[in-house]
Amino acid sequence: QVQLVESGGGLVQAGGSLRLSCAASGSIFSISAMGWYRQAPGKQRELVATISSGGSTNYVDSVKGRFTISRDNAKKTVWLQMNSLKPEDTAVYYCHADSLTTGRGTFYDYWGQGTQVTVSS
Repeated sequence: QVQLVESGGGLVQAGGSLRLSCAASGSIFSISAMGWYRQAPGKQRELVATISSGGSTNYVDSVKGRFTISRDNAKKTVWLQMNSLKPEDTAVYYCHADSLTTGRGTFYDYWGQGTQVTVSS
């Protein structure tokens, strides 16, 4: 079964750091663009950062200079290094893959289960 499994969330004080990981499991041949989204209580899910299969990155303005997205295609893993965290970064963070190519075909718009990040002031 193909899955995106996030880890690394938790509680941290403002100014601290966390590193989120998202590992794709299953018989996966390749993964296209991946990204991290977040959803705070009462708000819509928003894009945080994306990275193409070739390593090109994109960030929402509010995290530029503080967050770094990276990936290892061989390990089928994407990370989000979050530094200088602020209380407004508190949200459930979701891993996303535009497409996963497997032995059973290609799956589009794939999401992980989410991991909670809480930043205290």
